[in-house]
Amino acid sequence: MKPTHIAILLAPAVLFVACENPADATTDAKVSEAVAKTETSSSGTKYIFTPESEIKFIGSKVTGSHNGGFKAFTGHFTIADGAPAGNDHKVVIDMSSTWSDDEKLTGHLKSADFFDVEKHPESVFDVTSIEKGDSGYEISGNFTLHGVTKNITVPATVSKDGETIQITSKFDINRKDFGIVYPGKPDDLIRDEVVIELDLTAKPEA
Repeated sequence: MKPTHIAILLAPAVLFVACENPADATTDAKVSEAVAKTETSSSGTKYIFTPESEIKFIGSKVTGSHNGGFKAFTGHFTIADGAPAGNDHKVVIDMSSTWSDDEKLTGHLKSADFFDVEKHPESVFDVTSIEKGDSGYEISGNFTLHGVTKNITVPATVSKDGETIQITSKFDINRKDFGIVYPGKPDDLIRDEVVIELDLTAKPEA
């Protein structure tokens, strides 16, 4: 068979792989209306994120996907006996620090079509409850993005090595739940699901 014929036969398979939705491989965040937070006291230790921490995302459309994240964010959580304690845990993201693998896309993400950074300079995840499960934790919190606040529940793992705590989580949200509805081009529509990946390293507050 001629090489050109092989290429034609393989093209549909290559296109199919490129069009897969990254969110199909992650857990959907459970989304509900925001809840009133009742502070739960804890005698644990407050941990602060270190510069190695990362918050990343993957957005996709019909023809492929893009990686991105946030370069500037702060946060803390409380640990007692090597595990999260109470609900004094919060992440605050500087949305102007948004980055992506394409410079033009980065500018577009900051515009009113997506994050509208000028009007909504911060996003916040404020934990309301934590439940221990067989394989990790279910963390619920009021998540404010694009000026919209919803309570989301996501999976997470927590590990401790000496004075260092590592929290990881990977899940997807529906951007339209937060009023981000820009559709994309008619022949290259943007998917609703966005994958979010947290890799947070923290040490005790000085």
